[in-house]
Amino acid sequence: MTTRRRFILGATAIAGGGLALTWLRRDRDTLADSSDVLEPNAFLQITPDGRTLFQLDKVEMGQGTMTGLLTLVAEELDLDPSRFEVRFAPVRGIFQRPILQMTGQSRSTVDSWEILRKTGATARAMLLAAAAARWGLAQEELQTDDGRVLHAASGKSATYSELATEASALKPPWTVRLKEPSAYRWIGTAVPRVDVPQKISGEAIYGMDVYPEGLLTAVVARVPERGALLKSFRADEARAMPGVRGIVELPAGVAVVADGYWSAYKAAQRVELEWAPGPLVDMDDARLREIQGAQLERSEADYVHGKGDSAGALKAAARVLEAEYRTPYLAHAPMEPMNATVHVQPDRCDVWVPSQSPDMAQAIVAELTGLRREQVDVHTTFLGGGFGRRVLWDYVLEATLIAREFQVPVKTVWTREDDIQHGYYRQQTLHRMRAGLDADGQATAWEHRQVAAPTAGVLMGPSMRTVLPESLSVETRRAVGEWMTEKSVQFVAAFQAREGAEGLVYDLPDVNFVQYSHDPGVPISIWRSVGSSYNAFVVESFIDELAYAAGIDPVAYRRMRLPDARYRAVLDKLAALADWGTVPAGRAQGVALFKSFDTIVGQVAEVSLDGSADDQAIRVHRVSCVVDCGLAITPDIVRQQMESGIVFGLTATLYGEINIAAGQIQQSNFHDYRMVRMRDAPDIDVAVIASDAEPTGVGEPGVPPIAPAVANAVFALTGQRLRSLPLKLQQ
Repeated sequence: MTTRRRFILGATAIAGGGLALTWLRRDRDTLADSSDVLEPNAFLQITPDGRTLFQLDKVEMGQGTMTGLLTLVAEELDLDPSRFEVRFAPVRGIFQRPILQMTGQSRSTVDSWEILRKTGATARAMLLAAAAARWGLAQEELQTDDGRVLHAASGKSATYSELATEASALKPPWTVRLKEPSAYRWIGTAVPRVDVPQKISGEAIYGMDVYPEGLLTAVVARVPERGALLKSFRADEARAMPGVRGIVELPAGVAVVADGYWSAYKAAQRVELEWAPGPLVDMDDARLREIQGAQLERSEADYVHGKGDSAGALKAAARVLEAEYRTPYLAHAPMEPMNATVHVQPDRCDVWVPSQSPDMAQAIVAELTGLRREQVDVHTTFLGGGFGRRVLWDYVLEATLIAREFQVPVKTVWTREDDIQHGYYRQQTLHRMRAGLDADGQATAWEHRQVAAPTAGVLMGPSMRTVLPESLSVETRRAVGEWMTEKSVQFVAAFQAREGAEGLVYDLPDVNFVQYSHDPGVPISIWRSVGSSYNAFVVESFIDELAYAAGIDPVAYRRMRLPDARYRAVLDKLAALADWGTVPAGRAQGVALFKSFDTIVGQVAEVSLDGSADDQAIRVHRVSCVVDCGLAITPDIVRQQMESGIVFGLTATLYGEINIAAGQIQQSNFHDYRMVRMRDAPDIDVAVIASDAEPTGVGEPGVPPIAPAVANAVFALTGQRLRSLPLKLQQ
């Protein structure tokens, strides 16, 4: 039997490895300007003229990687983080960890925890060795202190830069000793964010801020129906408008290229399109729900996981509690619109792009231009939000197709309407829950049936084409990518949709998870916290239903069913932080506890109802949050990410929904795809559990618990068990 793990390992082997992190290869990975620069590997350079450079290979999109990852190097190098110059790393082999240079899955710190500490420790060891050789002393007699090597007995001292040339001539040691946690100076403390001054001053460069000489701007008039292709178009009026420099036909639209954004945007509105009906022309919300519902009646599932005999336990139960939960399609809606600037030249190409996957951007541009990857220079910028949307490459591909037709740089800009109506979505899901109860109302069995779509169709192909060796032809790489896409769907189905659902943390003797994989053709991809974002809503809401069925307080019920002490510690601290059971009149609390990306997060939402009796809305006043993410490298950033996740998740809880009619997306901008605004935002309290365990993810785990916490609070307040998102009260 081919398991998910074997399949992924096999895919890596086919891709040619890449799992082993190596030290510097001067022929490929060096970023030093000259040979007298100390560079233990491409992450770090210490120059003789006084600069210490850190190459950030994970992007900064507001989640704090620039500060958190720098802190790991700084700690072991024994140099204040404020004294580094941070650069966005180019595409290099050493940065493809494990096989792609990608930021996602809340893995930036997890993947960097060892290699970046070893980078700093290696540089420090080489500096100590250089000083020992210079002064004729034993290395063990020397110490470092914030950028200097010291010999206390003699008073000798030298800065790292003064020793850089001598240290650069040494071979990096094979092993280094890392600091004990008791010796940490910056890890675990309130290190000021190094990206904030640039953002406050306006010096931070986002994709939209890139203006190379001779720049033109492109805006695309798009076929409104998803999946439909362009048949013909009329652009005479657009072509004649002031500032317009050209028209480029695309598979599903027409690009207008002009001197600036406004000229391109206004001209694009004048393009008339005719298209052939696509595969979703007959699709609307009702039809999609009908198709999903039919999947639950299939005789054979695509994936089954469980323990015990849930079917037998359900038959023997005194009562069976059953419920259906639904979650809708959702847009990512980052604040910075999709954009990419591409300058294609005969022997090279420059790409300025806010991308979570710069190596995939490089590979795609190389394919489209006929250049080698080493001839494509990807300049990563700050990202104005990502949430998984910028892992994808559709906007880079489109920008390259347009820029190929011009000899100057072209910036392709997606409008807000473009991204909401023509981007990728978090998928719509359906869940049928059943629990067997004994005569006392206690749960004896659990069954979770889920209908979800696989995401491999959009992710696997280009990913494989990026990691396959360039010596293979483009056609071969594409063929392998298509084959891997087919096999991934066959072997692992909708594996990301199982996150947080197939391994129930609560102690029940008979548990079963059943998945029906079905793709209706609506373009989907990863969305912040991926499968956990909807499975948490389902699992934690249904656990709440079981607590009420047993007549037990929801916090107490969870605690009695949790075998893991770390979960119980989070829950106990959460109950204290939220003053569980003590709320003002007219309000109620709801609780949820969920583990995603190896991080445990508990949240309590305090809600009331606003408005008249005939038109009431849910108001969230306060959210208490406790997080166990192992060792918190920068606790302030952990708190910020929990706050960010709560606000992001609250938008989906109260408002988020993408609707489809005749194959067209009905939402278009923030007036009808509403976001949580300042006036809607609750007070948020975050507590971080102290831990010596290795760090786990924090960028995404704050999202999943908020929807069930609010839904459970609404039930406590009104008696209405809302099982579909966004939450809508029955008036």
